[in-house]
Amino acid sequence: MDTKCNVGIDLHVHSKASDGSASSKEILNSAQKLGIGAIAITDHDSIEGVREVLQNGIPPGIKFLTGIEISASPPEGFPCSGSFHMLGYGIRVNDTEFNETLEKLRQARKTRNPRIVERLNRMGIDLSLEEVETISGGAQTGRPHIAKTMVAKGFASSINDAFDRYIGKGRPAYVEKYRLECAAAINMISKAGGIPVLAHPVLIKPVDDRPIDSLIHILKSMGLRGIEVYYPEHSLQQTDYYARLATRYGLLMTGGTDYHGSLKPDIELGCGRGDFFVPYRLYEQLIQEGGCDHD
Repeated sequence: MDTKCNVGIDLHVHSKASDGSASSKEILNSAQKLGIGAIAITDHDSIEGVREVLQNGIPPGIKFLTGIEISASPPEGFPCSGSFHMLGYGIRVNDTEFNETLEKLRQARKTRNPRIVERLNRMGIDLSLEEVETISGGAQTGRPHIAKTMVAKGFASSINDAFDRYIGKGRPAYVEKYRLECAAAINMISKAGGIPVLAHPVLIKPVDDRPIDSLIHILKSMGLRGIEVYYPEHSLQQTDYYARLATRYGLLMTGGTDYHGSLKPDIELGCGRGDFFVPYRLYEQLIQEGGCDHD
């Protein structure tokens, strides 16, 4: 009998190393208390949270996967807007080429933040990059920290309000960021021993309403190995559709909450909005069929 059949997993979690509010240690301790069977820290363009876990040790009774979430450009044959991100699991954190690419992405992020702050200043919103970095607490600073600073200073009623009115895509203070080419992101993850997985397909918005099926076909040829089938924003029908796509193309299925702590207060670790569940067998399949490293 499978003793793990009723234990869920969460393979999409953000720590303070990118735009989450909790440390990796706090996340792992919470996961242990909640009885989560397996977890992955998947920070944006950063593995510092993963390193923290590996250095501090993994609590008993929980499986841990190294992970990352990389912002990428959609392939030329599938123009789209929305959030096009690639998850990577089972990465060798000391891979030299992988870390060199991450450093380039971090530097691009650093040059973006001052430009956003400058645009806000021109709009009469008085905040400084130093204030934003204080809010981020030394972590990788990004738009959520700018939004949090705006809320703290009374320029926005909430983080969502800051994005909706000022710093979200298409808003007056938005600055486009550097992204890896899609094939490069997949290759980067694969060469570091990881499994590249398309994140939250529901958030991808094809410009000509073509089916996601076409995108999966293109990505599979580039080396894609999985789809994030389970995600809080996916309806039951969408979850079923993405599962069928994964089966059709011989891809692994993953799932996670996209937990950010207080920066996404409606999403709880492991259970999303309370009724979200990712079966433990998907973790087992990642290990057995994907061949990725784990604790």
